[in-house]
Amino acid sequence: MKKFLVMMMAVLIFLAACGQSDQSSDSSKSEDKVLTVGTEGTYSPFTFHDKNDKLTGFDVEVTEAVAKKMGYKVKFVETQWDSMFAGLNSGRFTTVANQVGINDERKQKYQFSKPYTYTNAVLVTRKNSDIKSFDDVKGKKLAQTLTSNYGKLAKDKGAQITQVEGFNQSMELVLSNRVEGTFNEKLSVLDYTKQKKNADIKVIEGDAEKSQSAFVFTKKTDKALIDKVNKAIDELQKDGELKKISEKWFGEDVTQP
Repeated sequence: MKKFLVMMMAVLIFLAACGQSDQSSDSSKSEDKVLTVGTEGTYSPFTFHDKNDKLTGFDVEVTEAVAKKMGYKVKFVETQWDSMFAGLNSGRFTTVANQVGINDERKQKYQFSKPYTYTNAVLVTRKNSDIKSFDDVKGKKLAQTLTSNYGKLAKDKGAQITQVEGFNQSMELVLSNRVEGTFNEKLSVLDYTKQKKNADIKVIEGDAEKSQSAFVFTKKTDKALIDKVNKAIDELQKDGELKKISEKWFGEDVTQP
C-alpha cells in the first residue's frame, strides 16, 4: 500500500508539472502576441491624446485594427520623433506608426509594410482667387516654410515666398488676404477643413510631392511578421475598415492610391 501511495504521488506531481509547463507555454505564446509600437502621441490628428488623455488618432486606430486582425494585442510606446528610429534600432519597439514616409534612403536601412496612407501636395487659396492650378502661382505671394519640400515647390513654380514657421501661420496669411495661397501636405489640409468647415478657402489638387506612409521595421525583423501585417492591411482594405477609419479622421479615403 505504501509503495502504491508513493507511486500515485509521483504520478500526480508529474501531471502537475506538465500542467504548469503547458500553462507556462500558453502564457508565453500569449505574451509573444503583442505588437509593440513606437508613436509620438503629440502629432494630431495621427497620434495624440484626446480631452480624456486617451491616446488616439488615425495612425493609432489603424494600428489597433491591424493588430486585432492579426490576433495580436498592441502596446504603444510614446517617443519623441527625434529619437524614434533610435528606439526602433535598439528594440524598444518592433515597429513605428507615425506617418513614416517610404523613401529610398530609409529603404536601404529598414523594411516597410504595405502603405496605409497615400498623400500629396495641394495648393490652398481663397475661394475667390483666380488661381486654378499649380502653374498659376507664378509671380504670386505664397506663405511657405523655406526649408520644406513645399517651399521648394513654390520656388520652382516661380512664386514669391513669404516665410512662415508652419502650416497654421500660412493659413492665417491666406485668410487675411496677405498672401495668395500656400502649398502644403494634403492630410494636414483635410484635417484643417474638417475642423473649420466654413473657412473661406479652396483646395487645388496637383501631381507633386506624392508620398506613402507605412509601418517600418528593422532589417533584422522576421519577414513572417511583416507578412502578417501586410495580410491584415489587405483584409482591412477589402472589408472597408481602413476606409471607415480614414473617413472618420479626414472626410475621405486616404488609404488607397
